[in-house]
Amino acid sequence: WLLQEQIMTLLGAEQALLPVIRSYWAPWLVAAWTGAMLYFGYAVCRSHGDTKLPGYLMIATSLLNIALDPLYIFVFGWGLPGAAWATITAFTIGALIVFPTLLRRGWIRFDLKQVRPVRSLRQLNSIMAPAMISQLMPPFASMLATALAAGFGSAAVAAWGLGTRLEFFSIVVVLALTMSMPPMIGRLLGAGELGQIQRLVGIAVRFILGWQLFIGLVWLASTGLVSRIFTQDPQVAPVVADYLVRVPLSYGPLGICMLMVSTCNALGMSLRALLISTLRLFACYLPMLWVGSQLGGLTGLMTGALAGNLLAGTMAWLVYRRGMRRLEKQPAA
Repeated sequence: WLLQEQIMTLLGAEQALLPVIRSYWAPWLVAAWTGAMLYFGYAVCRSHGDTKLPGYLMIATSLLNIALDPLYIFVFGWGLPGAAWATITAFTIGALIVFPTLLRRGWIRFDLKQVRPVRSLRQLNSIMAPAMISQLMPPFASMLATALAAGFGSAAVAAWGLGTRLEFFSIVVVLALTMSMPPMIGRLLGAGELGQIQRLVGIAVRFILGWQLFIGLVWLASTGLVSRIFTQDPQVAPVVADYLVRVPLSYGPLGICMLMVSTCNALGMSLRALLISTLRLFACYLPMLWVGSQLGGLTGLMTGALAGNLLAGTMAWLVYRRGMRRLEKQPAA
């Protein structure tokens, strides 16, 4: 809240946009907190093997958010803050469903008499701290990438923002895998079935590569149509087209990188997951963005994103495999 103007200025926001950003900032922060609580509830469900309730609620809250957006923004006349309030409403309704369910099933409780706070916090921190840092890195890197795009003007920022939103929808299957596989991996790890874990991960990796290649080819084939549908700005449309021609082809390696992070966390190798996240962003993605922008301007920036994701996926797989070999040696030791 205190650094909103400094953050947006660093990201290249024009002075005329700052009043709009100020009106949106407070409800957006509330929406972020509400979403964090809801996703914590989802994680508790998945850790107990219930993937249906989080899945259904994610679909329901997303559809509710989409339905409320035009109502809050246009009908009620709340403008941009209305989008944040729509998200708050959807997330709150989801939380009112998931948390009573958790309490009823005895999966969470507030009786702390039998809990040793210091010991419990140490156990949590050993996994939570590296995982938290690895989760903070992508948005931080996204800010830096947006700042690089801002150097090419407001049209580049708009196109880059649209591209990253399309990326989210393109990798939704990968996101589902990163959330659904850790409980399965955890149970297999508890049973000592490392071979089964490797087979499961191998199947997921092959599926991600095939599926994301298909998605990338779909975006490639429909580049002109998509750029016309999502923007009427003659300056933004060509940049969006450049993005769709290049970046989606690297969503497969990007998906592998994301899956390896969640897999390593599920295997108790949280520091290795943090290493993958760090190398992906600061040794692969961001350096390639910078090199591409220096060599080829805005088009080079897109090519750099493609190359960075390819390098990151390869690196993540190698780091995971090395970690698995160490894990296999532990029982013998």
